[in-house]
Amino acid sequence: MMPPARETLATPALETLVSPTKPRRKRPIYSHSRLSSFEDCPKKFHYRYVLKIPSDTDGIEGFVGKRVHEVLERLYGAVGRGHVPSHAQLIHRYRTLWDESYDAERVRIVRVENPPEFYRELGERCLTNYYRNHYPFDGDETVGIEHRVAFPLDDSNDYRIQGFIDRIVRASDSVLEIHDYKTGARVPSQRSLDSDRQLALYEIGVRREMNVTGPIRLIWHYLQRDQTRVSTRTSDQLVDLRGKTIELIDRIHAEEAWEPKTGPLCGWCEYQDRCPAKGGTDSLEIAAAPSEPTPPAESPRSAAKPPTGQLSFL
Repeated sequence: MMPPARETLATPALETLVSPTKPRRKRPIYSHSRLSSFEDCPKKFHYRYVLKIPSDTDGIEGFVGKRVHEVLERLYGAVGRGHVPSHAQLIHRYRTLWDESYDAERVRIVRVENPPEFYRELGERCLTNYYRNHYPFDGDETVGIEHRVAFPLDDSNDYRIQGFIDRIVRASDSVLEIHDYKTGARVPSQRSLDSDRQLALYEIGVRREMNVTGPIRLIWHYLQRDQTRVSTRTSDQLVDLRGKTIELIDRIHAEEAWEPKTGPLCGWCEYQDRCPAKGGTDSLEIAAAPSEPTPPAESPRSAAKPPTGQLSFL
């Protein structure tokens, strides 16, 4: 008697999504931010990832975060080459990147009571806090900076995830760590971080790519608040995360209504002018949604880098 064929994680989902007479629509590769976009508001997800309506503006909070991440990436690149930049050099590089990138026509400031200088100084404070706590940057070994991970959640390679890890570290006790920089003011509770999806997905990717069987620590740096948080995951928790993420991808894949979800985040949405929940008419939507290609394998924060010779802090 032949043994029954082993069932993969993807099988139940495919049975519910694909009819015998309808060809299967390939799922795009997902990231934590793409998944979160759907959870925050299906309508926004539809505009951004299905209709691919471009945004002409960026929020100031995201702009600050990108500049801070760029500087920290350059900082550890310099440290890896044997040069530890001074604090003055760090801030000078940040200000230079800000001046080169800031465009008042493109950067949206929702809290209009705060001028651009407020946010510029906020970024400087984030960098100063980090520099003061980690100088001279010799307490651990950098394994990767802005490291891309891409991996399947299932055996059939139907559910794929990608992400960019701010920094992968080998700590002094030889434990591998996944570090993430946050520039926002909010510091989640430990309970919330212990169930955080983003870094736990990164852990799944790192374990697969680097063949890690030992412990991995997840580290968040809340730069504005000058606080660090740490969490870990068990094998059972990672298995559970795989299943829940697959279920979420199935929900997105089956979605047809794309209803808006109103709330506090609406003020920061770049699609307010066309959202029906905000008085828009969807008049600029295209008639048919194009297929979703795989996103580029390039980090959004690294897409417009100058040549390597210009990365020096000097």
